[in-house]
Amino acid sequence: MKIDFVSDVACPWCAVGLYSLEAALRRLGDDVDVELHFQPFELNPTLAPEGRETVAYLVEKYGSTPERVAQNREAIRQRGAEVGFSFGERPWVWNTFDAHRMLHWAGLEGKQRELKHALLKAYHGDAENPGATDVLLRLAGEVGLDVERARQILESDEYANEVRALERHWQQLGISAVPSMIINDRHLIQGGQPPEVIEQALRQLAQPQQQAS
Repeated sequence: MKIDFVSDVACPWCAVGLYSLEAALRRLGDDVDVELHFQPFELNPTLAPEGRETVAYLVEKYGSTPERVAQNREAIRQRGAEVGFSFGERPWVWNTFDAHRMLHWAGLEGKQRELKHALLKAYHGDAENPGATDVLLRLAGEVGLDVERARQILESDEYANEVRALERHWQQLGISAVPSMIINDRHLIQGGQPPEVIEQALRQLAQPQQQAS
């Protein structure tokens, strides 16, 4: 079973969704053989490198209020705790395009999942800038990627075209919100669903494959 997990590092529900998915996969155990790929999506593609203060940015972007933002963040914090992800304060939001370039490269090196986890923790847990060169280089080293190769990529436009092409691909398929999990290029599970909901859906989708084999 192939799962394309379309998400953005800046998306808190994507952290919840990933940890929910992984909990579901642990429940499935050896019942389903899963190939997981992380696909790029930018919530804030026009955000300048210096970023914005989170609450003000969310109020402006979604026409919300500081009180509603606080309520939503508390709800997300609780959902994260339920699936084992700890949210910090996240006072600032940044551009994540370079993080997606690094994730694309990490996929080629067999380290995509590890880097995705590291980026989510760095931003949502530790309030670090996931687009900053020093942060990206440190995380690359921590997950076992070649730091000098990472530096070469970040100092160039390498993988920029590939990431933009993938973003267009998913948008053209109708993906406008994340996280979105596309199963075998056909079925969609969207949002930070609880692990048991994802598990049930994956079991149902796996049945025709198992019967065919």
